[in-house]
Amino acid sequence: MTDTTFDAPGLSRRGLLKIGLFGTAFLATAGVTATLSGCSASAPASGLTVLRASDLPFLKALIPVMLEGAVAPEQMPQAIDGTLQSLDYSLNRLSPEMLKLTVQLFDVLALPITRGPLTGIWGSWANASGEDVRNFLGRWQNSSIGLLKMGHSSLLQLVMMAWYGRPESWAHCGYPGPPTV
Repeated sequence: MTDTTFDAPGLSRRGLLKIGLFGTAFLATAGVTATLSGCSASAPASGLTVLRASDLPFLKALIPVMLEGAVAPEQMPQAIDGTLQSLDYSLNRLSPEMLKLTVQLFDVLALPITRGPLTGIWGSWANASGEDVRNFLGRWQNSSIGLLKMGHSSLLQLVMMAWYGRPESWAHCGYPGPPTV
């Protein structure tokens, strides 16, 4: 009888640790590089307190994908603007350390040298399709690298809290709003 089993090497604990350490070192280096190279502009975008112009293309590509099904397509432009305003408001009230980490995450996603390998989106966020963004989110959500999973979770929580904190989102989820006093 012929042996049909494959002797494919599996991922060992040591291999997994090496991948995790490499990923952590890569993301940390990219964040520091972005900050030191001036990619991390400290001036907020016009009309905003914290969010920078470099953050907006990414967020404008991300928000519609995350709000898909919760917002009618014709109301999406207003939902994106409102979510950006709420997100900016919330970020302005974060602790300095949490804000620093969030800005570093946005820098890693904006910097072309890290955006491509980490997200699979090699061009500008403005040119990314909804499918490209969904693939990026799935890639991070199901990653074996814990730092990417944390990044996915952070992005999800930031956008969802910003949107569902807005009164126009409440009807979709059946929330009548806070009681009047």
